[in-house]
Amino acid sequence: MFIRELKDIENTDFFVHWGNGTSHRLLTEKDGMGFTVCHTKVNKGSESVLEYKNHLEACYCIAGQGEIEDMKGNIHKITEGAIYVLDQHDKHFLRADQEEDLILVSIFNPPLKGTEKHSLSADGSSSY
Repeated sequence: MFIRELKDIENTDFFVHWGNGTSHRLLTEKDGMGFTVCHTKVNKGSESVLEYKNHLEACYCIAGQGEIEDMKGNIHKITEGAIYVLDQHDKHFLRADQEEDLILVSIFNPPLKGTEKHSLSADGSSSY
């Protein structure tokens, strides 16, 4: 058994500024659990086009509000207590509302190494 807190991550390579927010990579591949757990902050007012070609992801909202939009234009509001699941390596837009940051618990399978960062640009989605 082990216990890890957000403050334990902040001065390591596992505290990642991913482009439009931050991610505390609390559980990574090196921990041998078979999945990753992150505390993810999405900056208020931001929009990111994301796609995980090598990972499945589920995100549980613990604070703030935002929305996720699939590539067909379907928009789903994300509020505290909601989970969204990217079970088909779905390319998507992730947006945080203007008023406050969106805070998510993100789960990845297979696990992340822990230091991956997005490359957010106008010409496509970021993935790892």
